Amino acid sequence: MGLGNVSERRSQPPQVGVSVVILALGGAEDTAAATAESPDVTASKAAVPTATPKPTAGARSRLWLPLVRRVRQPFKGMWALPGGGLRADRSLEQAAYAALESTTDLHPRYLEQLHTFGDPARSHGGLPMVSIVYWALVGRAETKDFVENDNVRWFPEHDLPELAFDHRQIIDHALWRLRNRIEYPEVATRLVGDTFTLAQLHDVYEAIAGEPIDLANFRRKMLASKQLEATGEKRREGRHRPAAVYRYADAGSGTVAPGGTDGNMAAGDEPRWPGRAAGAVVAPVDGTDPAEVRDPSTDAIAALIPSRE
Repeated sequence: MGLGNVSERRSQPPQVGVSVVILALGGAEDTAAATAESPDVTASKAAVPTATPKPTAGARSRLWLPLVRRVRQPFKGMWALPGGGLRADRSLEQAAYAALESTTDLHPRYLEQLHTFGDPARSHGGLPMVSIVYWALVGRAETKDFVENDNVRWFPEHDLPELAFDHRQIIDHALWRLRNRIEYPEVATRLVGDTFTLAQLHDVYEAIAGEPIDLANFRRKMLASKQLEATGEKRREGRHRPAAVYRYADAGSGTVAPGGTDGNMAAGDEPRWPGRAAGAVVAPVDGTDPAEVRDPSTDAIAALIPSRE
């Protein structure tokens, strides 16, 4: 039975599937390694923007995420989030894990449901589709077995290719949620481990903020916050002298997210688009005239960024 014309397709019950946003911490060395290991990036530049830009002096850590190239319509050949369909014998979370394993071989320690996206226009005239989106933060140990190929690749969040469906909006929503939860101890520990140096914790904050954060200022304010306790150990990083190792003083309790919320986006809220300054004019999703929207996700990090003091 055919799907009929566009009008008939739009009146059909939507397909329901899962998509997954995986965020990992990567530094300048990861960018350089990816460039060396992916010679096809330059060759495919006409179809895909440079996924692994050359590192520059003072390059900071970035958040990276895996994308898969679609092999069928709609949006055939374009990059998208890992995803898949549902089965009656699987829970939503099991379906999300299955989608990840079938496309990326990743298996995060946890997945959290992010949001459900079901705008009728997201299928661009095809059969209506609803995506139940999960997300996770993963450390280096969880990504060590990831193997890139022509259809699966890591991308830095600040330099993504054009994406299928509304996956750019989904990623922005995940980044908004993450920046809203930056003060939660588990955010840092999932990316860098239970113990860390102040420089490593600084890299996490800087990657999540998407902006440079003065290291000396960060050290002073984090130590004054009483959130951290020294383990008594030292850790060498590159050619620098061994640095003191810390952990969160009470990682189990967490802290209240900025604004007293749990990080969930309320109706009418706008996620912060990467690279957009706090307080910038944001174009509403409904296409109305742009309005100035306060970005609550910046409250937790504003004091750590010199330009905002």
